[in-house]
Amino acid sequence: MKKLITVWFSCGAASAVAAKKTIEKYGQTHDILIVNNPIKEEHEDNRRFLKQIEEYIQHPIIEAVNSKFPNHSIVEVFDKKKYMSGVLGAPCTLELKKEARYQFELSHNIDFHVLGFTIDEWQRQKKFNEGERGNTLPVLIENFITKDDCFKRLRKDAIKIPEIYNIGFPNANCIGCVKAQSPTYWNLVRSEFPLIFQQRAEQSRRIGCKLVKLHGKRIFLDELKPSDKGGKIRNWECGIFCSMGEI
Repeated sequence: MKKLITVWFSCGAASAVAAKKTIEKYGQTHDILIVNNPIKEEHEDNRRFLKQIEEYIQHPIIEAVNSKFPNHSIVEVFDKKKYMSGVLGAPCTLELKKEARYQFELSHNIDFHVLGFTIDEWQRQKKFNEGERGNTLPVLIENFITKDDCFKRLRKDAIKIPEIYNIGFPNANCIGCVKAQSPTYWNLVRSEFPLIFQQRAEQSRRIGCKLVKLHGKRIFLDELKPSDKGGKIRNWECGIFCSMGEI
């Protein structure tokens, strides 16, 4: 029997190239599953990207969903957990990606995992290996592929990247990612998606979560002024391994 490789596809550029590289290298010698954790609050164009990547890699992309959250909605997770983000990370990733993976692993005997960690993120790959699963294939890192390289390859191969990147966001996460602390990030959400900004502001106030860090102090979203600015928005890929970041 062939060994099974599971590629965790997040609708981001890096995980798309990781899927392509995995199939190119291991397609003849291993069984391969490409698995996505669907999230309701991601940009609608992510689904278009997923379908295009299926055609690009000539391989179906299946879903893994936490049975406790069949609507795979971060808003529902926050309401149920009464927690959005903080020192414990973000419950959306824990429930909709990590727990969904655990449930998927119960019915699939996975020999190797592939994640979209680029050479820029080798420390996250190392942390995943040490804290989660050591049986990973670092297909991007071993080829010294950066995130920028992933964008270049997709464009070269006529793949239209997810629209969320073109708007100015550094990743294909949910719109209004609660891992973000940057005033610059949240004011971009306010500018491009005012309704979502309002929803996050109302829910975070109700739960009591101060999502923004301004001048070293935590504040509620509804206290953020449109003129407030932070540093450059950092890239933060939301995968099946979660820790807090300064987006």
